[in-house]
Amino acid sequence: MFNSSWGIGGIILFALDVWAIASIINSDAAGRSKVIWTLVVAILPVVGLIAWWLMGPKANYNNRV
Repeated sequence: MFNSSWGIGGIILFALDVWAIASIINSDAAGRSKVIWTLVVAILPVVGLIAWWLMGPKANYNNRV
């Protein structure tokens, strides 16, 4: 039971990191900022995800079709 819980948690974390990286790529941030944020999320998945959620520039989804 313990191992399957870690597996599910890992899958959820991976999915959230993929979402964060997609959000970074689609954001209005400058190119250098996108690279730095992507590296932070990729190298430090939990910390990077939380940092992006708290401090990252918000994507403007209202203008998208």
